[in-house]
Amino acid sequence: GVTAGRRSRQRSAAAAAAAAAAAAAAAAAVAACRRQQRMQPFAGAAAAPAASTENAAALRVVEVDLGDRSYPIYIGQRLLDDGARLRQHIPGNRVLIVTNTTIEKLYLQKCTDALKAADPQLQIDSVVLPDGEEYKNMEVLGKVWDKALQCRLDRGTTFLALGGGVIGDMTGFAAAAYQRGVHFVQVPTTVMSQVDSSVGGKTGVNHPLGKNMIGAFYQPRCVLIDTTTLDSLPPRELASGVSEIVKYGLIRDAELFGWLEQNMDKILARDPEAIAHAVERSCINKAEVVAADEKEGGVRATLNLGHTFGHAIETATGYGTFLHGEAVSIGMVMAADMSVRLGWIDASILERTRALLQACQLPVTPPESMSVSAFKELMAVDKKVQAGKLRLVLLKGPLGGCVVTGDFDPAKLDETLEAFCTH
Repeated sequence: GVTAGRRSRQRSAAAAAAAAAAAAAAAAAVAACRRQQRMQPFAGAAAAPAASTENAAALRVVEVDLGDRSYPIYIGQRLLDDGARLRQHIPGNRVLIVTNTTIEKLYLQKCTDALKAADPQLQIDSVVLPDGEEYKNMEVLGKVWDKALQCRLDRGTTFLALGGGVIGDMTGFAAAAYQRGVHFVQVPTTVMSQVDSSVGGKTGVNHPLGKNMIGAFYQPRCVLIDTTTLDSLPPRELASGVSEIVKYGLIRDAELFGWLEQNMDKILARDPEAIAHAVERSCINKAEVVAADEKEGGVRATLNLGHTFGHAIETATGYGTFLHGEAVSIGMVMAADMSVRLGWIDASILERTRALLQACQLPVTPPESMSVSAFKELMAVDKKVQAGKLRLVLLKGPLGGCVVTGDFDPAKLDETLEAFCTH
């Protein structure tokens, strides 16, 4: 009995030590990431035009610190022309470029030519998927595997995602599953994918009953962000991506939120310096969170601010009706409204959030078709539900603070839903 008790205490002590070590490692990862990124305050809006052009053109590198699976995020102008930089992250000599019908016309040949110029021996195949969130499903994903098998691609192959968030998520999942895992690189071409979905290894597809419910955590070997690809982005897509930048400001970067309030007109005008700053700052925020919590056991869940409400809207209205960022915009306002009702934040944060999102022409109220019952039914299958209990990302304290919790007064959720829904 004494021996058994000693062993039990030893196991408990070992478990406690392991937990402490894990917490220390997570803190160290964030600290290391901060040191690597050298987070500087944003430059003032009055920079001279010549300096602005020079700064925007400079290459920026953000490191995602995941030990031996760490990888760089390259941010700069005309990086699609830099095939040599991309080639150094492709281990073998076979590449499958996955893109969609829109990006194919704009950048597929450019990307292929750049890689070929860097290495004429590289064998490049491509598969073109239909464009849109409504095609983010297993049936369409099968076309990637069909092409890989037809080309007899082996485990040394690299899948290259050339496109927005849908293409990135689907390509990553295809890479994770093909022959139980092949190499994968991200070349995002939308604001949404550049500031959020291409970083951190979340991959997957939608299911009729829930968004992003089928997938895997699978990290890329690099992310190459050519900010000039945003020049071809429709205004609605640009605004949709900006909602995710606003999210970082709300959950952890109050300075970024204030900068956005002062510079939103520059972002919407696609000012190169403003875009470069916003993309870099977003990637630094995302990289820090992913380094501390890769598989969303804790702090990474805060990146889902507004997503529980937003995913319900996307699922109920049909994937593609609302762009992801549009649905998240509505969801963030609803989350802020509920946070005010709980007494967790000052009402001024809600008003600033609504005003900033409206400044980039994003919706801030759900469609009339959304009912209280529809929200509740769809929110019940959210990935943050644990043991049958709904957890939400809510704002708390001063700007830049939030919590992930199921410990809230459900009556306040009802109040928010009733305030935003007509039935």
